[in-house]
Amino acid sequence: MTDAESTTQVHKDGFISTVKDSTIISSATFMTTSQGLNIDETCYSPTVTLIPGQSSLSSPMSYRRSQDFSISSMIQFNCDGSLSRTTKWTIKNCTSTRCSFEIVLNEKVMTIYSELYIPSRTLDYGVYQLTLSVTMIDSPNLKASSSVYVRITATGITANLVQLGTSMITRGDQQDLLLDPGTFSVDPDEDTFDATKWKYTYYCRIYDLYNFPNLQGILLSIDDSTIDPYNPSCLSNQSGNGTGLIFGNLTLSPNSSLTVLGGSLQSNQMYQFMVYMENRKNSSIQATGYVLVTIQVTHPQLIAVGCVISPMCVPNLEF
Repeated sequence: MTDAESTTQVHKDGFISTVKDSTIISSATFMTTSQGLNIDETCYSPTVTLIPGQSSLSSPMSYRRSQDFSISSMIQFNCDGSLSRTTKWTIKNCTSTRCSFEIVLNEKVMTIYSELYIPSRTLDYGVYQLTLSVTMIDSPNLKASSSVYVRITATGITANLVQLGTSMITRGDQQDLLLDPGTFSVDPDEDTFDATKWKYTYYCRIYDLYNFPNLQGILLSIDDSTIDPYNPSCLSNQSGNGTGLIFGNLTLSPNSSLTVLGGSLQSNQMYQFMVYMENRKNSSIQATGYVLVTIQVTHPQLIAVGCVISPMCVPNLEF
């Protein structure tokens, strides 16, 4: 059997090439160049397969905005000649019917390799078409492309009433209690939490003795003067319900913090505070946070203990 009659199939770095020669062809991630072959060259367009690739505009793959993700590829070359090629990723924003608007990513996203890596918080919410195009350098008319579709969704915020999301604190009976979800909440999809995007409603109950005050199942906020005869208000010892409360940030982010003035809560009692947060633009996006507060006849310092590696901590937000 002569060299020209032998067939060698090379698998390397996710690429497959069929070569009718005894020369082994090396593959690289972006550009591969083979030795010259002493046979007639026969070339066809390459075949591009994306991984994962089972998606469509109507059924895209879903990733949270706080997630990194990547799309890899397998490229099969159908050529007896040079395997030099260019690879290029393009990303288009999609509507429900088509993908037409190409977006420009920051320079940290490399789009000239066979694998596309998208860091977290790179793409805004929505559906995108990610297309890899492969063109043979020696025969630019030989080209191929393949696309996948992804949907970027919201991760969901963590509503924290106190620093680091601490679930239980102790305060003195004459100390003010500051609850500040507008400052201490966390949005994994953004670098900082934007308190102006949310509405805030606070609730309180005497823990382990009563439920949250309600009227036929509808919760009564901490500043509601309505009386639940079965579940007394946390501030029932005040002459006027709500007089021991100060809501903060009334201009930019109304009620994003709440101060319960010293002397408003009974000593030697444990209270559970809850905040309900609702997105101003989309009321279906909500979050709830809790904290247990023990009131003592002391003046303790507030010590906050939080999780350093947040993905390793799965809190029970209510307890």
